[in-house]
Amino acid sequence: MPGFELFGVAERNEVNDVLDSGVLMRYGFDGMRQGHWKAKELEQAIQSRFEVNHAQLLSSGTAAVSLALASAGIGAGDEVIMPCFTFVASFEAILMLGATPILVDIDDTLTLDIEAVKAAVTPKTKAVMCVHMCGSMGDLDALKKICNEHNLFLIEDACQAIGGTYKGKALGTVGDLGCFSFDFVKTVTCGEGGVVITNNKEFYTHSDQYSDHGHDHEGNDRGAETHPILGYNFRISELNAAVGVAQFGRLDEFLAIQKKHYTIIRNELSNIAGVSFRTVPEGGEESYAFLNFFLKDLETARNVNKAFKTNGIDVCFHYFDNNWHYIRKWEHLKTQKSLFPLSQEVKNGLAYLKDKNFDKSDHFIGRNLSCLIKLSWTESEVKQRAQTMAKLISEAIA
Repeated sequence: MPGFELFGVAERNEVNDVLDSGVLMRYGFDGMRQGHWKAKELEQAIQSRFEVNHAQLLSSGTAAVSLALASAGIGAGDEVIMPCFTFVASFEAILMLGATPILVDIDDTLTLDIEAVKAAVTPKTKAVMCVHMCGSMGDLDALKKICNEHNLFLIEDACQAIGGTYKGKALGTVGDLGCFSFDFVKTVTCGEGGVVITNNKEFYTHSDQYSDHGHDHEGNDRGAETHPILGYNFRISELNAAVGVAQFGRLDEFLAIQKKHYTIIRNELSNIAGVSFRTVPEGGEESYAFLNFFLKDLETARNVNKAFKTNGIDVCFHYFDNNWHYIRKWEHLKTQKSLFPLSQEVKNGLAYLKDKNFDKSDHFIGRNLSCLIKLSWTESEVKQRAQTMAKLISEAIA
């Protein structure tokens, strides 16, 4: 991760197909295409790989999360339970639809705490959004049980976890709808892009129509298509999809490199007393896009993070002090800073954030460092990096 590190001939060839045809839009212009339908080709590859019936390619991972929620009919008056550790897009997508995000604690999986989810269910709850942060998952069996008991949708945000699995199933295929991001820093990149996958035909029809201004996509005359529903523009371009076709075809290659580099670093750090690793549920295998470990306390984590930066250990993140991924710094959400008026229902629904305590999550995020695994490192570079990391950690906890 990220896939752009290994751009090569395959990506250039796919992009040149599009440039040679001159058709950058995924719909229409049949006669000019020279047989190239890159978005459709990538959707079919995703369906085959993940063994799902439907895939809708989109302009971003954020669009994918928004569309998954919309396709399930979630909107004004509804609540969606989500983790307090995620990217800001999670609550942005919920708010965009007029629903209310209900943030709850995480546990040592760095994903949803099961008891916190149970406690958050109300008559207004419509869905649980599990976010497979940093390449791994929580207890999906327990989450499915909660959703089944309360007739809720389970939405998987697997934007950071492509290639991870749970009990033999790909992450993103366990819930009602799954979402992936193909942005510039993901394991598979389109430059910008995302996808929603599902086995539910109705949800797929909704996503296909809503993502293109409500077009029904019937017949071969785009101008004559009807609009069964109101929609929006979440279309991906053929150029972006072309990059994705090549990148997705290399997924196994990328995952193997990630696992190799991850394992070298983890093995080195495993020898240090005072270092522990995130919990991966039984039957789960993470994508190896990140190595996540815990130190004894917040001060130690901050000191190690500072030492890493000083000594050239890049792409390691201490999310406790990060503006984008943890509730602690989301003042714009807590104070409801919006360009447009939020409904009174949403305002009232967010009022809990002014006083809500996330001490349990602080306990995990404060002690956690999350290190991205690059594809472009050589084996010798990874080994040197692992040794340097181990030395700096040992010095900090001595």
